[in-house]
Amino acid sequence: MMSLRTSSERGYADHGWLKSFHSFSFAGYYDPAHMGFGNLRVINEDRIAAGRGFGTHGHKDMEIISYVLSGELAHKDSIGNVKGIPPGDVQRMSAGTGVQHSEFNHAEGQTTHFLQIWIEPNVTGIAPSYEQKNFPDAEKRGALRLVASPDGAQNSVTIHADARMYAGLFDGDESATLALDPRRKTYVHLVRGELKVNGQSLSAGDAARLEAESQLNLSHGQSAEVLVFDLAA
Repeated sequence: MMSLRTSSERGYADHGWLKSFHSFSFAGYYDPAHMGFGNLRVINEDRIAAGRGFGTHGHKDMEIISYVLSGELAHKDSIGNVKGIPPGDVQRMSAGTGVQHSEFNHAEGQTTHFLQIWIEPNVTGIAPSYEQKNFPDAEKRGALRLVASPDGAQNSVTIHADARMYAGLFDGDESATLALDPRRKTYVHLVRGELKVNGQSLSAGDAARLEAESQLNLSHGQSAEVLVFDLAA
């Protein structure tokens, strides 16, 4: 079974310096029908104005992934990391027993556009930790590149959660197939462009939720960038 949710159905908040679409209930956006999917709890599509950002704030017992689309995200945390996150990098922060961090856009005249993703961990009370890796476009072109997994497979970042995250780029005749475990859940988030998911057309910001399915087919991309999540039921 597959169900679609269009971009326009997401929650939206405009704070002036921050414009954010919420795939699931978050902050001032609440929809009991969209509290998460499996152990995927948050996908926020954020645009941060130049010179602005999120001041120091805390997290606990959550796996947090940042996926930058354009601009650069400056990260600083209480465990000693001071990093810049450019497009192509995937950053993972395991909040564990507690971590404080800030995220800013220091670039003049440039908006930082990124996805903030939260996945519920399968272990709590661990020491907070950080990891960041680059995944070149060539590895995602016409394919689903594993970028986050519980075991760091294929040089992906390691998350403390029963989930896997893939990223792909598709144009024209490029296509990919992924075998699914029908006992699990699969969430497809189209970051930009257009793409067919199991024959259904998606546009930027749209999502497909799959349950009791054994295969995922991606095809007919037009400047498409997509994230696919294999999730605990």
